[in-house]
Amino acid sequence: MQQTTLTLGHSPDPDDAFMFYALAKDLIPTHGFRFEHILQDIQTLNERATRGELDITAVSIHAYAHVSDKYALLPSGASMGDGYGPMLVAKQKFSKAEIAKKKIAVPGTMTSAFLALQLWLGLPGASSPQTSNIQHRTSNSQCPVSHFNYVVVPFDQIFHAVRSGAADVGLIIHEGQLTYQNEGLVVCEDLGVWWGKENDGLPLPLGGNVIHKKFDLAARRKISDILTASIQFSLDHRAEAVQHALQYARNMGRDLADKFVGMYVNHWTLDYGERGRESIRRFLGQAFERGLIPRRQELEFVV
Repeated sequence: MQQTTLTLGHSPDPDDAFMFYALAKDLIPTHGFRFEHILQDIQTLNERATRGELDITAVSIHAYAHVSDKYALLPSGASMGDGYGPMLVAKQKFSKAEIAKKKIAVPGTMTSAFLALQLWLGLPGASSPQTSNIQHRTSNSQCPVSHFNYVVVPFDQIFHAVRSGAADVGLIIHEGQLTYQNEGLVVCEDLGVWWGKENDGLPLPLGGNVIHKKFDLAARRKISDILTASIQFSLDHRAEAVQHALQYARNMGRDLADKFVGMYVNHWTLDYGERGRESIRRFLGQAFERGLIPRRQELEFVV
């Protein structure tokens, strides 16, 4: 039977590798589809999604606000910070007021971590009448950005930026949330903890999988079911899937990699559920009200 090849973009991280273990190793039926895995960092995937380049891709929930004309959210594949999330770290503890005046190394302006930082700082977006003397914008001209002092740094170089003094504070994602102490740094704020306190204990929505709207509804559902089956397979065969993911673990041992995978591949990943959907509505709703995204989002899920 002739197969249809689909491009599947995801990050070279242990959680994504864990999710797509079954697809990478041909361990589940794919019903006439073949998946070409495109491994790139999340900022690059976000940017590619604005151009509609990939059939299926991981994106930041922040980025979804800028690609919802081209992509629909899949019900599985979410990364949710349930009581934890991106962290602001520094050589010494700083208050929010102090951080607002510091140079912050961030992993990309379309990441959810960056949007959460903007919301936490309480600064207006570029579309707000309030302005300041420091302005940075993304390469996507449709993406308004708060005015504060930041520098974009690849996520795996943020520790170095803080240690070297190139930045005062680092906004860390991925496994940095588990290894920052090894770098001699302290947490100034965990944005996932902050979000939960401010939003009835809801998880902080960080990432999700989307599918291009060029596919009809029936095809979207079929592909969605395959991706969900891959995640379920990994959860059911955890040891083997973690072993596969270790090749992307960037100096994490098995135990640490397993802990990281557990943080971001769990029941939220199989399906957002109503609480997960509500967290996205609030996250993007608050961003719109602050002028941080261009329009209020109507969430479109594959169901």
